[in-house]
Amino acid sequence: MIEKEAEKILEEFSKALEKVPELEETHYIVDNLNRTRADKKRKHDPKRILKNAPVDEEGNIIVERGEWTQ
Repeated sequence: MIEKEAEKILEEFSKALEKVPELEETHYIVDNLNRTRADKKRKHDPKRILKNAPVDEEGNIIVERGEWTQ
């Protein structure tokens, strides 16, 4: 039953593809090149980054345990 339905779907898809007109090649006015920038090294200050993190009395960062963990 599934095989017959799959064949029917493929036949209908093939017929639909026959109706798609042939198109000429598309040309673009602008260059479609990947634009990239040079990597720049940035100074990271861990103390500044962690400044707003919640900590306990011992200075440990408090994080939320994921629901998927036990």
